[in-house]
Amino acid sequence: MRLRRVAASAVAVAAAAVAAGGVSAHTQTPAAHKAQGITVWLQVDAQQAWPQQVAAATSAFQQQHPGVDVNVEYQQWSDHLTKFDAALSGNTAPDVVELGNTETTKYMAAGAFAPLQGSAFPTSGTWLKGLKDSCSFGGKLYCVPYYAGARGVIYRTDLYKKAGIKSVPKSLDQFVADAQKLMAAHKGDKSFSAVYFPGKYWYAAMSFVYDFGGKIAVQSGGKWKGSLSSPQAQAGLTKWKQIVSQLSRASKTGDELKQDQTFAQGHVASIIANGWEWGVILDKKQGDPSLASKLGAYPMPGRKPGTFMPTFLGGSDLGVPVTSANKALAVDWIKAFTSATNERALASGAGVIPNTTTLLTVNKGKPNLAPFAAAANFSWFVPTAPNWADVESANVLPDMLVQIATGKKSVADAAKAADGKLTAILNKSS
Repeated sequence: MRLRRVAASAVAVAAAAVAAGGVSAHTQTPAAHKAQGITVWLQVDAQQAWPQQVAAATSAFQQQHPGVDVNVEYQQWSDHLTKFDAALSGNTAPDVVELGNTETTKYMAAGAFAPLQGSAFPTSGTWLKGLKDSCSFGGKLYCVPYYAGARGVIYRTDLYKKAGIKSVPKSLDQFVADAQKLMAAHKGDKSFSAVYFPGKYWYAAMSFVYDFGGKIAVQSGGKWKGSLSSPQAQAGLTKWKQIVSQLSRASKTGDELKQDQTFAQGHVASIIANGWEWGVILDKKQGDPSLASKLGAYPMPGRKPGTFMPTFLGGSDLGVPVTSANKALAVDWIKAFTSATNERALASGAGVIPNTTTLLTVNKGKPNLAPFAAAANFSWFVPTAPNWADVESANVLPDMLVQIATGKKSVADAAKAADGKLTAILNKSS
């Protein structure tokens, strides 16, 4: 998700409230709040896919706080930040709000969230790193991991078998070798991709950077600096270019938004995809249900044999706006909603990845779920810089990848140019 700039008035309101104090782990007594209620903003995904877990959390919360109403209002991803900014400015923000994990940093930096105590949440010691990182700023915790989605390889088992591939690859080099076999087996099909990899697909491309030991940007002395020119990052980008150039027929200037539908058309052996894309591939309107018996998945293998390539861990977090008058009650609802019991039900019922490593095997044995959960334990996250959203808005990474994929610039030159843009944007004053 791309984050809009927080309104100046919202920042002022938030900063003033922060000065008044954070959230205590001590829960307010039911008697003191019997006539009160809390408002929770969740994205519409919860309403559509796991309303039972929302109801269960509210029931558990109300057992602890009899008479306290919980008003859950469902938001759309398309305008939830605009509404949240306006609510902060007007001091009408909810008591609990869900944000995408790439959206939290600017709000944490602006002081829009109340600081939390991790010890108040029973599973905090085992939260997924990619989610926990998105909730931490300046050494403090400002939100709670909710759920995640991770990428893995979705592939055609029948095409692998016909090409003589007997097992899924255990290393990146083996992945490339298998893809070369697939290309050779389909050399008569000029539209065939062993791995469909559009040029702008930066979420997957940056996994190569991290797998080779590189990073997008690093922080030193309070300043950010683009680091894609490092030898490690360039090695990852070079390996990525080999795959895009030799093993994919996807557009080098296109994105991945409809790769699942393209996969279903029959000229693709594999895609690096989110777990939910399995369902799109088999959807009657968007995909091909007849592929149900021909699909498989596995975590993307890493450079070192026997390892997984780090995956970008997308997901959602829950925060308590600093303007809330019911912070302790808000914390208790979040505790109920993200409890191990509720997270287990969320994972097994809706198939999403829970917020804790202790539950990653809940869907063990389910080919459309287990590989993505396994991948989630090895993740990377975007730099937790207040201006990161502006990097995404400026298309710094997709533009660099297109320049490399099309041959307009060498890996070294494209990375150097991207580093300059990253450094300038990440250090820009608001």
